[in-house]
Amino acid sequence: MPDVNVTPVSLKCKICGGDIINDYLVGTSRCANCGNRWAIADLYPDYAKYQRIIANITKANDIVESENKAASANEAKLLFKTSVIECSKFNDPISSDLVRICEEGQKKADLLAIYAKGKGYYDKGSYSSAISTLSKAKGFRDADAMIEIAKEELEKKRRKDIPWDVVFSLPLPAAVGLFFREVCHWPWAVCILLFLAGSAGLGYVLYRGGVIEIIIKILSFLAAGPIILFSVLAYAFHVPTVISVIVAIVAPIALFIVFAISTEQLSILTNNKN
Repeated sequence: MPDVNVTPVSLKCKICGGDIINDYLVGTSRCANCGNRWAIADLYPDYAKYQRIIANITKANDIVESENKAASANEAKLLFKTSVIECSKFNDPISSDLVRICEEGQKKADLLAIYAKGKGYYDKGSYSSAISTLSKAKGFRDADAMIEIAKEELEKKRRKDIPWDVVFSLPLPAAVGLFFREVCHWPWAVCILLFLAGSAGLGYVLYRGGVIEIIIKILSFLAAGPIILFSVLAYAFHVPTVISVIVAIVAPIALFIVFAISTEQLSILTNNKN
């Protein structure tokens, strides 16, 4: 990747006639042909007026190259933007070159912001989010290496969570199967096949992860108690279906309310004793 801080200009070398290349952040000029070097200030008498702009660009570049925080990326973008505004006061080749350097720097600062966000996910072990975010900053620093490591860690985590995925994949298909059995009077064989197919599908979705995984786990957790209670009442004790459904829904809610009230009362008693 070419160094955007090294910019060709129209000056020619007095020794060989080659093009002069300016490195504004270092403050030197060199011939692209023979390699002779000069201080930029020797070639441009009014070069001093750019010193503050170049200092800001240098600081912004240092931030982009060394910092890992989103706030630092914002600081770098502000410095680049300020430098562009300052350059607009001058209408010459040097200011145009500096604006181009700032534009490239702003792109790097944007990548730094993405990288910092992705690295935060990576450090917290949120590998799926890290992969998704760092993929937008491929080629920036060690983003590619972190993506590969995150993929490996994510696969390990998925394999480790397979038993739980199986557990959470059961309640919702069971509810659907029981619904068709009790309401539509489908044969048990069909309901069982529906249950198995649904469990397999949900298991795969849970294995892949993502927001949908969280939603399914919450719904499965909420549905598990009523489904078990309904099954016991309807099939073990032969309680009528309607009554079993009502009890299966109302009982967990009532228990939750009693638990919440008891917890609150216990907290009040504890505070009074203190």
